[in-house]
Amino acid sequence: MSDLLEIQGLSKAYDVRNHAVDNISITLPRGKIIGLLGPNGSGKTTLIKMITGLLKPDAGEIRICGENIGPQTKARVAYLPDRTYLSGGETIQGILNYFQDFYSDFSKESAEEMLKNLGIDTNVKLKTLSKGNKEKVQLILVMSRKADMYILDEPIAGVDPAARDYILRTIINNYNPEATVLISTHLISDIEQVLDEVIFMRRGKLVLYTSVDNIREKHGKSVDAYFREVFAC
Repeated sequence: MSDLLEIQGLSKAYDVRNHAVDNISITLPRGKIIGLLGPNGSGKTTLIKMITGLLKPDAGEIRICGENIGPQTKARVAYLPDRTYLSGGETIQGILNYFQDFYSDFSKESAEEMLKNLGIDTNVKLKTLSKGNKEKVQLILVMSRKADMYILDEPIAGVDPAARDYILRTIINNYNPEATVLISTHLISDIEQVLDEVIFMRRGKLVLYTSVDNIREKHGKSVDAYFREVFAC
C-alpha cells in the first residue's frame, strides 16, 4: 500500500507565542479512515488548511501522491470545511451543476441518487433545508468526487443522532477505497466505529499516531476512553 500524504517538519505560527502547528512529521497511507483528534486549539484546522493549500506553512513540506502542494494536489483533495461555503440562495441543482463544471472527478449522477434516496428536492434552495439536511447535502457533494483524499472538518458537529448515522454511512459507502479519509472531530465516541487509525494533537504537536486496534489491544480501552486518559492532565 503506497503512501498518500507525507508531511515533514511542518510548522505554522500566527505570532511568536502561538505555534498552531509545531514541527509535525507524519506519513499517511492509502485506504484508511483516520481520525484527527485533539482539544480545541490543538492545531487540527490549521493543519487541514495547510494540507488543502488554504494556508502556507512557515516551515516544512507537504506532499500528496508525491507532489508538493499546488493546483495538482488541490484537484486530488475533496474538502468539507467546518463552515459552509455554499450560497443558501442557490438551488441544490445549481450547486450540483457548479460542482460538475468545476471538478472533473465529480459524479452528478451519484449525488442525485443519494439526494433522491433522502427525499431532497434538488429544485429547492439550500437555505430552505433543515440544518441536518444542509449538512447531508454538503457531505454528498464531497463524497461524490473520486478523490485521492477526503478531508472532513467536524462533519457531524451540531446535527442530531439520526443525521450523524447517515453521515457516517455515507462516508463508509461512498469514498474511493484507494483513497484516505481524514476526519477532524471532537465527537470521538460517535465516530470511532468507522476509524482505522487516529492522530492525537495537543498545542500544535503530534502526540500519537496509531491504529484503533492497537489502542484497544494494548490499552484495553476505546479510543474515546484512551483520548480522555491522554488529555486528562
